[in-house]
Amino acid sequence: MLKYDAVVIGAGNGGLVAAIRLLQGGLKTLLVEKHNLPGGFATSFRRGRFEFEASLHELNDFGTADNAGDVRVLFDELGVTDKVEWFQIPEAYRVIVHDEGLDATMPFGTEAFIDRMEEYVPSSRDSVTKFFDLAEEVRLAQAYSSAVNGNTDSKVMVSEYGNFVRAGSYSVNEVLKTLKMPQKARDILSAYWCYLGAHLDDMSFAHYASMVNRYIKRGASSPKMRSHEISLALTERIRELGGDILFNTEAVKILTDAEGGVSGVVLDDGTTISTRHVVANCAPHIVYGKMMDRVPEAEIRATNARKFAGRGFTMFLGLDKSADELGIENHNYFLYDTSDTVKQYENMKYISTNTAQATVCLNRAQPDCSPEGTCMMYFTTLYMTDDWGRVKPEDYYPTKDMVAEKMIARFERDTGTKIREHIEEISVATPMTYARYCGHPEGVIYGYESQYWDGLMPRLQMMGEDHRIRGLRFAGGYAMRLSGYSSSYFSGDISGRQTVGDFKKEG
Repeated sequence: MLKYDAVVIGAGNGGLVAAIRLLQGGLKTLLVEKHNLPGGFATSFRRGRFEFEASLHELNDFGTADNAGDVRVLFDELGVTDKVEWFQIPEAYRVIVHDEGLDATMPFGTEAFIDRMEEYVPSSRDSVTKFFDLAEEVRLAQAYSSAVNGNTDSKVMVSEYGNFVRAGSYSVNEVLKTLKMPQKARDILSAYWCYLGAHLDDMSFAHYASMVNRYIKRGASSPKMRSHEISLALTERIRELGGDILFNTEAVKILTDAEGGVSGVVLDDGTTISTRHVVANCAPHIVYGKMMDRVPEAEIRATNARKFAGRGFTMFLGLDKSADELGIENHNYFLYDTSDTVKQYENMKYISTNTAQATVCLNRAQPDCSPEGTCMMYFTTLYMTDDWGRVKPEDYYPTKDMVAEKMIARFERDTGTKIREHIEEISVATPMTYARYCGHPEGVIYGYESQYWDGLMPRLQMMGEDHRIRGLRFAGGYAMRLSGYSSSYFSGDISGRQTVGDFKKEG
């Protein structure tokens, strides 16, 4: 029987980072992945002469060597920063709400962002400045919590991060109203909400403020060879540290001992791995529903109480003209029906009512990402219910085509840019595609939705209580940091270091 100190299930972002942290902590580690490539959604694919990015729009809080963000600091510690060729995204975003006449393009850099907001919304400077001051305190509080593995000292929290503590239980909209931010400024500032997949009446202020601050303060970055370049760099680092990786290998069972703690992992070829520690980079719904025979009732109740977040739909276009020739002006667009995130969230529950989209033209950040005289675009939306699960098989392809058609029409209408006649390659991924590729329930790409009782801070503060099964921890979009590239990396960091601590306590 093979024996490892720890087994990581799933080579997504969180699993890859967790494996490195386990190895850096001295644990003999095995990473198993059912696909033939690492990364999960962090990958790329080719259609014709275009190599499309599967999921990453931009990586926040990476920064530059002289203005490093927390992600870059983490990558430095992991030993992978210099294994990736990075480029900077030129601007934050352009948000368009056609029916409301809102069209705003926002820059990176806190002062530049505040100045631009003042141009769009005179007299907004004071409230937006207060927002970023509070958001920075949130970031520092989160960094402190991560540094102590969630074992925060309440006295430190109150004395050092008092405003964070006071705002921690309120929603985004409640805090923005308290700051007396003008409505139009709130509408512009709220553009990023779809990146977290919860409307701003229900989303924790701490969570949203942290993300916005990380984007605006240090800008956004991306790897030159798509997100798969990061996945390969992390994989290379695991092997440098002596870790073992099995691709084309699925973990089908997590074994438990008489006390209910982890005792091993069974692979799809029948091999049993002896281990007392597992980091699962997959949904607890999958682990508890398919991989374990005995699960504490409290854990089942807690998991079932959680709400699945957005199901993904992405259209990839390769165009036979350059961005300049087509008049595509920006890298990152948010196109909404309404600035009211609650109403927009409701529209996004159903195929028939959802026309919102986040659209990227990668050539605006990386001009040579496609052959000369061409450009690439990604159109992404979320569905907040399992509406695609109700589509009949015979209606599947017509429905895909209908949604893709609406996305193209929406972009052309809102921006005035004509792209339809220049489509050379098109590929469409629905929730069914994501469910098939990564095994996520219902095609969910955002893990569990951020809610009042189950948002970022409650999860970070409850990490101890959430650890009910000895030897089992989670990483990735379903874990304590919620979904997103940066969050998944941090979750792997936390779970990996926590597992090293568990191992050392056992002697």
